[in-house]
Amino acid sequence: MAKNKTVFTDENVIEFIENLENDIKKKDSFQLIDLMREIIKCEPKMWGPSIIGFGEYHYKYASGHEGNAPVLGFSPRKAAISLYVFSGADEHLETVEKLGKFTMGKSCIYVKKMIDIDTNVLNELMQQSIDFVSEKYQRIS
Repeated sequence: MAKNKTVFTDENVIEFIENLENDIKKKDSFQLIDLMREIIKCEPKMWGPSIIGFGEYHYKYASGHEGNAPVLGFSPRKAAISLYVFSGADEHLETVEKLGKFTMGKSCIYVKKMIDIDTNVLNELMQQSIDFVSEKYQRIS
């Protein structure tokens, strides 16, 4: 079985953000930390080299693959901020559609700047994701 690449690390979240070259991404990252911390009531931790995650849950798929992952998270990447705030559930797509200007992968939302999205909708989406993860998986924190 393949080893999980995204695992908790002891790297410092604030140092990681301060080392970003883009000042808008720094500002947006601190805004996201405030929003996520407020809704999930957990402190941020680094997952892998570039994901800032909040909370933790254990998953196990039918294939047998299992591991731990953050409940919510984001990564301030060069092209866009990757938001890990969507459960992938069809019933949450209506909320996603109201978010604002973004693109989307399978269950990852990409935004260029926080000013492009509605933070009230983001909060609603994060709560839906927290609820989904808490119901479906073993929540650790």
